[in-house]
Amino acid sequence: MSTRLIPEPAEAVTIFERSKPGRRAFTPPPTDVPEVAIEELLPAELIRREPPRLPEIAEPEIVRHYNNLSKKNFDLDTGFYPLGSCTMKHNPKLNERVAALPGHAKLHPLQEPAYAQGALELMWRLQGALAEVSGLPHVSLQPSAGSHGELAGLLLTRAYHEDRGEQRTKVLTPDTAHGTNPATVVMAGYEVVKVGTAPDGGIDLEDLERKATPDVACLMLTNPNTLGLFDLNIERIAEIVHAIGATLYYDGANLNAVMGISRPGDMGFDIVHFNLHKSFTQPHGGGGPGAGPIAVSERIEPYLPTPQVVQRPPDNGDGPVYDLDFDRPSSIGRLRGFQGNYGVFVRSYAYICSVGGDGLREVSETAVLNANYLKALLADDGIGEYLPVAFDRMCMHEFVLSGSGAREALGIRTLDIAKRLLDHRVHPPTVYFPLLVDEALMIEPTETETKETLDRFAEIMRELLAEAAEDPEIARNAPYSTPVRRLDEAGAARRPVVRQPLPE
Repeated sequence: MSTRLIPEPAEAVTIFERSKPGRRAFTPPPTDVPEVAIEELLPAELIRREPPRLPEIAEPEIVRHYNNLSKKNFDLDTGFYPLGSCTMKHNPKLNERVAALPGHAKLHPLQEPAYAQGALELMWRLQGALAEVSGLPHVSLQPSAGSHGELAGLLLTRAYHEDRGEQRTKVLTPDTAHGTNPATVVMAGYEVVKVGTAPDGGIDLEDLERKATPDVACLMLTNPNTLGLFDLNIERIAEIVHAIGATLYYDGANLNAVMGISRPGDMGFDIVHFNLHKSFTQPHGGGGPGAGPIAVSERIEPYLPTPQVVQRPPDNGDGPVYDLDFDRPSSIGRLRGFQGNYGVFVRSYAYICSVGGDGLREVSETAVLNANYLKALLADDGIGEYLPVAFDRMCMHEFVLSGSGAREALGIRTLDIAKRLLDHRVHPPTVYFPLLVDEALMIEPTETETKETLDRFAEIMRELLAEAAEDPEIARNAPYSTPVRRLDEAGAARRPVVRQPLPE
């Protein structure tokens, strides 16, 4: 007689498949407000001919359905999430409470500035804090994501050059650039020109000098770069770029490594974007919301998006007045319908206020310490020979290993390691990026993880590799404990199924 000790997980179904005719979550009592015909409220072309097909389901079933779905995902509140380049650090729950206060959460985006003074003051103060962190004096909060900030930076670059009668066609990007950088260049109407990497992991200065021609509009760079390495030649890079009249753009995805320690503006950058959903603890992932504010130098300021949040002197001798400035004749215009994702601003400003300037510096110092500690652990015998570090010098907030040793000696690939980690309740690092590292694993522990967590991660990697030495098929077929086993990711990307027929 067989016994099933572990029941099979319940099949995941949609809320429509749970629907049963006649079931209700809530039935409101009759209203005592006079009814108005829908035809008097909406234009005829916007009125449905038939009522929408909504699921009919009891309230407990709704709660259980979405609660169970949420448990099928791996999240930062569940376990270690060393996703390189994404800075998946803990988000203080207090910041969520602050953002949920009625004055923040219920503020209408079309509210007149005179009746939204608190929100505008918070945004103005956030602009000032970001200006101080970046070392650049002017900030726009409008961009909604890092990639949106990138696009804003290149549109500002185009406006700057066109204002001088210059038609430049190329943008330089390192071969270690974030994947969105080349895509943004094309979206902005420029030609992508790749710049090589030197043996120390920084920009190849000779290659940069060859490609820094008068038709170059900008160099897009992050420092530290996606290898987790600070480019020691950054001042020389800025000289080369500025000598041809181009702008120097800072991708702020890796800002978590240098806050309060070094400032992009002091390095020579003209434009910086921030990822508030990385460095400043807005929850990150799931498609948003995010925020990618930009900070710029004086020469780029006239072209900032409109409107800008500004502080004006009072008319009556009281405190300052905050307003939206639309009078910007050289502006690139609006980047979105409203001023940005305001809840993100609240969380980020709360975080900055709670830790202060010294705290931001400590955040970066601890992130760098954790990364170097973990890099040293993963260089030990039993791990290092299978996962050698790509560029073996002191890293910043993250580092990149190569799975080439595991592939050659154990017959498993980086993807197999990533999938097997899920069975140990650890989210995989970023894999196969940056592209110049064979079988890359990019690991970022962040400052919010404990020494014990890092020790455990190193021990899991040791066990995983030892297991593969005995039987590589275990890793090749992982994961085993997740709600969904290994997927055909290429097929899902090429032939996505994004709609499901409603049940009859």
